[in-house]
Amino acid sequence: MTEALAATSPPIATPAAAPVMQALSLDITGMTCAACAGRIERALARVPGVSDASVNLATEVAKVRFEGDGPGLDALVAAVDKAGYQAAPHRPRAALQAGQQAADRRAAWQVLAAALLSAPLVLPMLLAPLGIHAMLPGWWQFVLATPVQFVLGARFYVAGWRAALAGEGNMDLLVAIGTSAAWGLSVQQLLAHGDGHGAHLYFEGAAVVITLVMFGKWLEARARRRTTDAISALQSLRPDQALLRRDGQTVSVPLDAVFVGDELVVRPGERIPLDGLILEGETRVDESLITGESRLRERAPGDAVVGGAINGEALIVVRVSAVGAETVLARIIRLVEDAQSRKAPIQRLVDRVSRVFVPAVLVVAALTLLGWGLGTGEWSRAVLNAVAVLVIACPCALGLATPTAIMAGTGVAARHGILISDVQALETAHAVTLVAFDKTGTLTEGRPSLRACTPAPGFDGRQLLGLAARVQAGSEHPLARAVTQAAAAVGLAVAPAAAGVRALAGRGVCGEVDGQRVWIGSARLFTEAGVTDAGLQAAAQAHAAAGATVSLVGISPLAAEAPVQLIGLLAFGDAIRPGSARAIARLRALGIRTAMLSGDNRGAAEAVAGQLGVDEVRAELLPEQKSAVIAGWRAEGRVVAMVGDGVNDAPALAAADIGLAMASGTDVAMHTAGITLMRGEPGLVADAIAISRRTWTKIRQNLFWAFVYNLIGLPLAAMGHLDPVIAGGAMALSSVSVVGNALLLRRWRPLA
Repeated sequence: MTEALAATSPPIATPAAAPVMQALSLDITGMTCAACAGRIERALARVPGVSDASVNLATEVAKVRFEGDGPGLDALVAAVDKAGYQAAPHRPRAALQAGQQAADRRAAWQVLAAALLSAPLVLPMLLAPLGIHAMLPGWWQFVLATPVQFVLGARFYVAGWRAALAGEGNMDLLVAIGTSAAWGLSVQQLLAHGDGHGAHLYFEGAAVVITLVMFGKWLEARARRRTTDAISALQSLRPDQALLRRDGQTVSVPLDAVFVGDELVVRPGERIPLDGLILEGETRVDESLITGESRLRERAPGDAVVGGAINGEALIVVRVSAVGAETVLARIIRLVEDAQSRKAPIQRLVDRVSRVFVPAVLVVAALTLLGWGLGTGEWSRAVLNAVAVLVIACPCALGLATPTAIMAGTGVAARHGILISDVQALETAHAVTLVAFDKTGTLTEGRPSLRACTPAPGFDGRQLLGLAARVQAGSEHPLARAVTQAAAAVGLAVAPAAAGVRALAGRGVCGEVDGQRVWIGSARLFTEAGVTDAGLQAAAQAHAAAGATVSLVGISPLAAEAPVQLIGLLAFGDAIRPGSARAIARLRALGIRTAMLSGDNRGAAEAVAGQLGVDEVRAELLPEQKSAVIAGWRAEGRVVAMVGDGVNDAPALAAADIGLAMASGTDVAMHTAGITLMRGEPGLVADAIAISRRTWTKIRQNLFWAFVYNLIGLPLAAMGHLDPVIAGGAMALSSVSVVGNALLLRRWRPLA
């Protein structure tokens, strides 16, 4: 098999020293929004002995840091309980998965039930403009709307009550107050007028608001599960069992039973269980989860290997150097977990607005009630005016402003090959100022091809390629396929295939062709045999400096101990994707800078960047270094998008403000990224940013109109110029305008 001259891996990072601070994790239940996470953080931070507390809304886990013994578990649980939520000692992710799936199914059924109960209330309103009058009797409306309001919508009352106890406002409190006002007024009208025409009922408004907001919460919960999927995909790279060699015996043991210093036996084709150093055996290792490169790396006694990498064709013995949380793979998992705990910017904005809006509406309603009651003595009129204030302030338009725009934006994006699995990504992409690309498999094809076939003096290039192709004819290695494809392209026969083909562990491959032995492999194979370079050294170094993988080819008689003669070299490279240059140019037209982060050698990275016009290049990076570079850019005030396709890109995708994964990449990358490019075309990055900008514009327009209706309607209602019927109509009109504006996103088309 072929191998690069410079196939050396970047050094594996040394595990960080254990922090002085101690940490304790708690599973949290009952959170409904970002404000909940902040409330729990403040409650935990007030516990004596706690130095810091952070709550990850995505994973529903709180991490408490403290020195020494710190506070007891009971004190932390009591603090969370006092804040209105529930806490328990953290359990492994696998133990929580079944419960999360059951909760998702229960929420889905609740949304469906609310929709079925609300449909008969809404349909008559939709049919009325057509001259079809099918309005249900008032008591039937009451029967359908009440379960939606108080049974299915009970969660909003609970969450709103918690917010009120904490002296804060949120969307749940707005929904509870507004829909209760509409439902209560409807009941009052029904009792006063019966089913007659004098009754103005708003049951459908309350029920529809509850249903739509529940649907939005369900979508949000599903998006949060992405974190669990990403972590599970990463954890699947680590085997559950390991072959432990102890006292001359080899036994299979659980990974938790392995300690630093133990010796593990790793058979060909297996994943290496844990980080360590090779004691015995020479092999090649697929470390693409770290380097992002598909080519195999030579490993010999004394070399370091990383847990999760795939062993090549030889059996090796590894002495464990890191276990548990200190392995490279475990640190990658932690990076993903920590980076994904950030909160959506628009949610923080809505929460801040809600904290002011709710008390303001309550104050206006109370003043309206007292002002009209005390001033005129007509308390029935005072009640109606106060209810009109609450009805027009019902957060229908405010609650629909963001989700309708997001649903329309994600829908049109999906039709054009952009799958948005995280609404935060859609909200954030509009502000991106820098897009960082991985190289292999993102800007390049990820499939090596033969770039050069250079014969030694006195030999023919077709002869060189033909011999190499016949030796590689039976191999599925990517470089072997590149050789056979290149031979077929120029009409060279690869049959009959070489006889007696055998792999040379960590060096190359050899076989018998036309009465001679043909050797293909790394410079190490020929150097150990004492073979001179026959004038090929300069060419080999030039190709390697340009980022190519170089293999040497030699021949020898079949006689034993016969000398080997070099006849040429083969240089392999990864083709640039056809649309990469145009993708970079389109981003530049949008005013966005570009960068490349690669685990490949600097020569290869700079060569690709130079051809594409990329603004910045960082090469030979480990996953931790990629995410550190992104963190540095973000600290400078840049809004960073990361585009990648491999396991090694997962920390960088999570650390960026927004991650975009190529659909041709690994499941880990797609789970971690908020946006997946389904056609695997780099040009879709610019399209994703364009649809985000358009969606963000619609969100701002919707929020503007939602507040305009309230700013105009609230004073009019308080002054008695709007009765509840007109207030309900204005509330409905605001919702229709917001939804209609969002639906204009369906007319969006990709950039030309």
